[in-house]
Amino acid sequence: MFLSKRAFFVSCLGLVALGTFTGSALAQVNWPQRPIKFVVPYAPGGALDTLARSIGPVLSEKLGQPVVIENRPGAGTALAASALAKAAPDGYSIMLGGSATLTFNPALKNDLQYDSLKSFTHLALVADVPLVIVANNESGIQAVADLVRLAKATPDRISYGSFGMGSSAHFGGEMLKHALGINMTHVPYNGSSQSMTGLMGGQIQVAVDTASASSALIQSGKVKGIATLSAKRLASMPSLPTVAESGAAGFELNTWAAIFAPAGLPEDVRQKLEGALASALQSPEIVSKITSMGLVPSYGNGSALRERTEKEMLLIKSVAVRSKIEAD
Repeated sequence: MFLSKRAFFVSCLGLVALGTFTGSALAQVNWPQRPIKFVVPYAPGGALDTLARSIGPVLSEKLGQPVVIENRPGAGTALAASALAKAAPDGYSIMLGGSATLTFNPALKNDLQYDSLKSFTHLALVADVPLVIVANNESGIQAVADLVRLAKATPDRISYGSFGMGSSAHFGGEMLKHALGINMTHVPYNGSSQSMTGLMGGQIQVAVDTASASSALIQSGKVKGIATLSAKRLASMPSLPTVAESGAAGFELNTWAAIFAPAGLPEDVRQKLEGALASALQSPEIVSKITSMGLVPSYGNGSALRERTEKEMLLIKSVAVRSKIEAD
């Protein structure tokens, strides 16, 4: 029996399509087939680097392939994020970044080589990084009410420190000024340790810092914890009130860590990766590690991460414009 040319051509197309579909589906079903690069936009030894090195082995176990940490610091996380945005969307490159990358950078930098919503596949929220306001022991500031009273009684006398120009602590201080109706002079330091040294030495009266960086000093009595900028009290410092319950209703500022990949990730790869991350990040081992670092476990899926990014980009941009905050 002979086939017409048309029938033969259609049959060949069918075989090609079947082969292409089978090969593509097989490749995706078998993902991952090689090590996964886990980018950290900071130098080794920092909090996010430590967290990534804890997540890596657990994620590797879930996926059956090594997860290799690659530190790529620079430009306030923008260097690593720009490279990730240009990487192949094949599931072999992911990044542990967060609010610095996705919400603060867009508010401060006009030359970013990435778009926080369009350049990435959002995979998971990992943890909140709470901020606190602390005071010098000789300042007379024991609570938010004392800060307000002193700032209004002696205008321009109160200075607050942060761990850098354009940092989350800088934004937190400016948001506090606006919410409390007071004036404070911003003094940027090069990192938390320098800010805390300045605070203990009396160069500044108060400082905004991460809870993880300042908790030991608070607990040892070297500085006075005033309030947390989070919406809820911290399990690690339950006696510390929130700013919201101290007179600024609705006040909240949290920074956070998150995981994302290049935009355009194949759907089945995204689902498998997001599922593995959900399992890893909610495992007792990782939850315990996050808590021990003074962070707050706050797992959310990719949709939750995208929604939070979109919402907080608007907030942070409005604060930057109102307070005329610029990158260092």
